[in-house]
Amino acid sequence: MITADIVKKIESFVYHKPRSIQEIAGHLDKNWRTADRYIDEIEKQFGTLATRVFRGGTRGALKIVYWASIEKISSSVFQERLEEDIMRLKRKEDFSAFDIFQHVPDAKKKVEVYDHEADNLPEFRDLLLSAEKQILAFSGNLSFINLHNKREDSFFVFDKLVKKKVCVKILSRVDIAGKENIERMLSLNFKNGKEMIEIRNNEQSLRAVIIDNKIMRIKEVKEPTGKVHELNKKLFIYYTIRDKEWIEWLTRIFWKRFSSSIDAQKRLSELAKLKFK
Repeated sequence: MITADIVKKIESFVYHKPRSIQEIAGHLDKNWRTADRYIDEIEKQFGTLATRVFRGGTRGALKIVYWASIEKISSSVFQERLEEDIMRLKRKEDFSAFDIFQHVPDAKKKVEVYDHEADNLPEFRDLLLSAEKQILAFSGNLSFINLHNKREDSFFVFDKLVKKKVCVKILSRVDIAGKENIERMLSLNFKNGKEMIEIRNNEQSLRAVIIDNKIMRIKEVKEPTGKVHELNKKLFIYYTIRDKEWIEWLTRIFWKRFSSSIDAQKRLSELAKLKFK
């Protein structure tokens, strides 16, 4: 089990310059397998470190660990403008995921449009269950855990993820309205005896999941306007993106918001003090 002292020691060592796993192992007086496991844990739990493998698949493969700064997130003027919107806006209606989608190369993206949200359940299930290490989620109030049809139930998908020890980090409102959803999701930790799900209170405009830093899926809901020659029915749009640059960008935004947000358990304990007549 990694301790706070070990995390601090590794972060301080890597902060000044990139290090190899072997260097970190020597610094900790541990073997390289233990050091590699620690790095993996810090990547998943805190997002402060990142890794790159050079000459992968060969006997001379070299894994380098570097500081994943969350201060400088965007690398283009388009990303900077989108970052400002994501950090500022709170309602899902105020931000269009298409503004991200339009900048991604065609070969690395696809889009599906549904009349009913439950129609996306099979692909959503398969995407989540493809996770091997980590899922990062931007949510409103975790309403997606109640999504189901005759054959699919998204809540049971998360139960399976906890069983296979996939780390799930979620940004969501933790308030009276969504209190039951939060408690239901966290109950999976208790049920399985594993602290794999962590939720922090944060009101933001994105509805998205990032799987193992390899793929992200963003949901956008378009409401009917009631105006002539405009949208006359509700649509659910899902943008799936596999572009490394944009996934890393959104991941850094997630960690920036997550690191400054309050743990759901703290919010729930405070909400329990509210008395209603």
